[in-house]
Amino acid sequence: MAGMHRDKCGAAAVAGFFQTLELLKPKGLRVFGAMPMVRNSIGPDMYVADELITARSGVRVRVGNTDAEGRMEMVDRLCYFKEKILREQHTNPQFFTIATLTGHACLAAGEYSIIMDNGPAREKQLSRRIQEAGEKIGDPFEVSSIRREDYEFNRGKSEYEDILQCNNLPSSRTPRGHQIPAAFLVQVSGLEKHGLDSDKPICFSHIDIAASSGPFPGIPSGAPVPSLALHYLLPRELV
Repeated sequence: MAGMHRDKCGAAAVAGFFQTLELLKPKGLRVFGAMPMVRNSIGPDMYVADELITARSGVRVRVGNTDAEGRMEMVDRLCYFKEKILREQHTNPQFFTIATLTGHACLAAGEYSIIMDNGPAREKQLSRRIQEAGEKIGDPFEVSSIRREDYEFNRGKSEYEDILQCNNLPSSRTPRGHQIPAAFLVQVSGLEKHGLDSDKPICFSHIDIAASSGPFPGIPSGAPVPSLALHYLLPRELV
């Protein structure tokens, strides 16, 4: 488990993006962020395999792997912001989750970040645009796809749960091991009801920086802050 403190690099990227916001003070942009955190330790408040947990959205989740805590901590916050967007009717909302989520991302992408869109984000080519910004500033991405099979993989296998949190294998030994957690985030947050077939579609992209966050020991890379900053915060002619 040495080096697992680097699992906080997704939350650190959110902090870094907000520091960049503070420095650049862009006009006409509203940004909300959260840094969900959990200590993955044994103790009286721990959760265990096969435990059933009801998410904020009301979705019943069966725990498959207690080390898949990242998706569990992010998904309720994602649901919260989805509710906020719908309640306050924000214009052109775009959601991101950023996490050092899977070992599979390291196998699939080498040292690059991976970005995946839901249907509405793919229609706007959001991943491609972030990738293009990354190419300009040296913060490269691979674009991956969430497919129907990834959603089906997560469907509950019994009458008791709606969604299975994870299988019993490490992501690095699971085919499509980085796409399946992205599908989980869509399903359990309730964003599944806001796809292209919805009258209120919401753009969502998941960024897995397990491969790009930097070596340990070594200096963290800061991914994906540069690409997001270039795309959203700097003048259009630079992007």
